[in-house]
Amino acid sequence: MRIDIISDVVCPWCFIGKRRLEKALSLRPEIQPEITWRPFQLNPDMPEGGMSRADYIASKFGDSSQSHRIHKTIGDAGKSVGIDFAFDRIQRSPNTRNAHRLIRWATRQGLSGNVVDRLFRGYFLEGHDIGDLDTLALIAGQAGLDRAEAKSFLAGPAEREEIIAEDRNARRLGVSAVPCFIFAGQYAISGAQEPEFFFPVFDLAQNDAAAGK
Repeated sequence: MRIDIISDVVCPWCFIGKRRLEKALSLRPEIQPEITWRPFQLNPDMPEGGMSRADYIASKFGDSSQSHRIHKTIGDAGKSVGIDFAFDRIQRSPNTRNAHRLIRWATRQGLSGNVVDRLFRGYFLEGHDIGDLDTLALIAGQAGLDRAEAKSFLAGPAEREEIIAEDRNARRLGVSAVPCFIFAGQYAISGAQEPEFFFPVFDLAQNDAAAGK
């Protein structure tokens, strides 16, 4: 089953949604997923070099008590799927364009899932700056890719305009929040839904495939 996942690697709900989808798929072992990660930037106007996390939080939430409430809500949801968010470790909010370029490069080598997982872990659990090219190359190496080749790729312009165009196209199609899961190119689920929420859509996609649609 083809599954396109529109997400951003600085979106905590995307990390949670990934885990919940994985749980749903584990409960339906007959489904053979073919997952493609699609780019979306939560902060498309983020400076190329990112900005301090403190400044980002202040600009987005203003009152620190609001950010604490939101982080607690996310943290509680994360614990339910084995994610122990470490928001206090994050020192920098990155521009994620190069992270999406790395995912696209990894897709061609069959390792996009490994890279996405390492990006989520690196940012939300370890507090790494995933906008930094050296950090991205390191993550590529940890995910099973050649670190030097990854750094060389990221240093060039390849896939930059394609990532920007795909992000814009998602917005034109009405995607305004992520994660967004699209099954068999037809059925979409928005948000980090509980695993059981996916089952009816699995059935629809499978029935269509059986009917030759």
